[in-house]
Amino acid sequence: MEICGLVTEKNEPVPLKSISVEVLVQDHVATVSSTLQYVNEEERPLEALFVLPLPADAAVCHFSAKIGEQEIVAEVQDRETARDQYDDAVSSGQQAFLLEESAESPDVFRLSVGCLSAGQNAAVTIIYVTELAVQADHSLRFCLPAVLNPRYTPAGSAAGIVSEISSGAVPYTLTLSVHVSSPKPISKLESNCTLDPLVFLHSDHTQATVNLSPGHMFDKDVELFVYYQDTHQPSAIVEAGVTTAPPGSLMRDPVVMITLYPEFPEEVMSSLATRGEFVFVIDRSGSMDCLMHHGKGAKMRIESAKDTLLLLLKSLPMGCYFNIYGFGSDFENFFPQGVEYNQDTMDQALKRVKEIEADMGGTEILQPLKHIYSQPCYPDHPRQLFIFTDGEVGNTKAVLDLVKSHAHSHRCFSFGIGEGASAALITGMAREGSGHAQFITDSDRMQPKVMQSLRFALQPAVVNISVDWILPDGVTVDTLSPPISVLFQGQRALIYAQLKGESSGGSEGTVSVKYSLKDQPVTNQLHFCLKPTEETGLSIHRLAARTLIRSLEQEERSGAAGVEGIRSRMVELSVQAGVSSVHTAFIAVNKDSRQTVKGPLLQRRVPTYNLSLEIDMMHIKYDHIAPREFRLSAHEQSFHCSKMMSFTERAFLKISNWVPEVTAPEQKNGFMTKIQNFFRCGSKTATAPSDQTDSESKSDAQKDPLLQLVSLQKASGYWDLDATLADVFGKMEDELTNQKPAQVDGSVWATLLALIWLYGCKIEQQVEWQFVAMKAASWIGSQKVGDLSQCVCAGNVLLGCQVTKETLGF
Repeated sequence: MEICGLVTEKNEPVPLKSISVEVLVQDHVATVSSTLQYVNEEERPLEALFVLPLPADAAVCHFSAKIGEQEIVAEVQDRETARDQYDDAVSSGQQAFLLEESAESPDVFRLSVGCLSAGQNAAVTIIYVTELAVQADHSLRFCLPAVLNPRYTPAGSAAGIVSEISSGAVPYTLTLSVHVSSPKPISKLESNCTLDPLVFLHSDHTQATVNLSPGHMFDKDVELFVYYQDTHQPSAIVEAGVTTAPPGSLMRDPVVMITLYPEFPEEVMSSLATRGEFVFVIDRSGSMDCLMHHGKGAKMRIESAKDTLLLLLKSLPMGCYFNIYGFGSDFENFFPQGVEYNQDTMDQALKRVKEIEADMGGTEILQPLKHIYSQPCYPDHPRQLFIFTDGEVGNTKAVLDLVKSHAHSHRCFSFGIGEGASAALITGMAREGSGHAQFITDSDRMQPKVMQSLRFALQPAVVNISVDWILPDGVTVDTLSPPISVLFQGQRALIYAQLKGESSGGSEGTVSVKYSLKDQPVTNQLHFCLKPTEETGLSIHRLAARTLIRSLEQEERSGAAGVEGIRSRMVELSVQAGVSSVHTAFIAVNKDSRQTVKGPLLQRRVPTYNLSLEIDMMHIKYDHIAPREFRLSAHEQSFHCSKMMSFTERAFLKISNWVPEVTAPEQKNGFMTKIQNFFRCGSKTATAPSDQTDSESKSDAQKDPLLQLVSLQKASGYWDLDATLADVFGKMEDELTNQKPAQVDGSVWATLLALIWLYGCKIEQQVEWQFVAMKAASWIGSQKVGDLSQCVCAGNVLLGCQVTKETLGF
């Protein structure tokens, strides 16, 4: 693992001063132009390195540098050729710039700025295009990554991802301007950062601009949510090619991007699946002991994951199968294999969930996945994999290849937790596993997003998906996207295709997506005009090229025959389209800038912001330098036996005791202060862990009345009438018992009250408890209760609600 940030012994300032970003959003596509302003404040030539986080699915299509009034536009070349050219240029005193994608993960780029003269300025511009992800509330999410957390690289891996650890604000600033245009009216724009007021440019609200408010330090991902009216309308964008490109090539012919939103028949959607094997995989690495966000009331990531597991376990249908895995440097599973879901197995699992801590070291996700895939599947119970991680691994592509190789036997739903989760890992696992990806950032609650994915998992599986085209005579189509393997109700499906030939008369085409849903054939159809859309540049071509390149990369890694041919085609496509790939790089050399270089170039590593020193990274460094674990010695255990210590506190104590052995005296105080801040133990002395115990923090989670109610529900869906349930309602047990109608027993009455309370007091969180309520209503229906209307009225009076019998689902 190589960690940047190791500047010269003088610790002089880094040369990056500011980042200016312009975003052009056109319907579902964003074109992003980022300009990085460098200044060499040294007294001699300088080489700078900046590790740049970008969206995982971005197509980087332009790279240039401006020195004074001279602009150098980079070319895409074979990666090794570009590296050699960069090294030759820098060693001969020429200014050179190299931008290359990480071999391990497509959301990390490395920018080398070589041979800046003393006092010289350089403005580096990077342009990329990316699709905007659709959110649960139908908004489109644009994310400008600022955070690049350290990536855990398992032992034996060839290389780690270069990263930077920075405990404070980065020494450069960000300005951001956004222009949005769409055929559909824009309803609003929202962000996790402070924005200036939105300005509409036309009365029909189809164009708008907004800026990030001044003073923003580039200390977290900038998220922007665009809301259109009628977001779910299917659409097609046809983009003209380049007349100078070779005939028959992707860049010469028109390309179409089809956006579809499958709408399933109502009668099919009303019945959710009651079968399946649900495997929940929880990241228990040290970094999960960090806060979800920095706002008031933030929980630790691991605590939020435990609350979510409680909801998931209570929401599963009776008779399905389930298992829970925890992973870090190693992994453990609750049961040897998936077990049938009933009261006994649910109780066993919940007991284990309460004991979960972020105490398993690094983030090694590959081994637990291999173990899960080695288990035989249960007939008629499709496997559904739910993976929760803060997404910081160095072997992303190996993980994605493994998921893809088992795509026929499961669906994978992934959740990125906290700032800096690797979009390449989270979205990639869902894409390769035919599932759905969610990101839980800033002050997002984890539970509603996870429950939305559970609803997707319980939807009937869509099978026999095919795409058919009807085009005028003389026009043929080459589909560039991989075959569609999964469709979810209301979720977007994208198709890129190359249109070849000339139409003999017709100007309209039709694309049909056909599939089977519970043995019922369904067709979604879209008619589109073949005439190219105005003013789209080449963004659709570049996204199509990127899609094809990613498919070729995966084909190459799978060991397919003709690897050299695949690689050559990838490089040819990358160079022709001007977009990055793992085998190419952008190279720019200022051949007029030759100067004498005396002595070695100074090197600067420019930090990308990291919210905290990740504990699993400390684990890695600690293991590499001193072969011990973070467990306490017998002496330390006896000394601290009176205190319930979390993994974070044990790690803090261990490292604090270890620092004097490996740190020079003059560095010790500063290092100890950093450790204390990173671990957030809140103590005044370097060796004293926090006074707050794990049991105290756990008690906070139990104060949420919704989670308290859910925790009391039985696996089959009912509640017992007892004092703990009464406490949730703010009542005494006698009050519940005395108001019970004569015709129902205690469990039916308790379950009715729970439903009334959910609908009457927690309706705004319905997405979280929807399955809990469905099980409860189904259970009451099976009890053949007489007059439910009278019972509902009595429950409303007792709880002060006004809920109808129909609302409760009877």
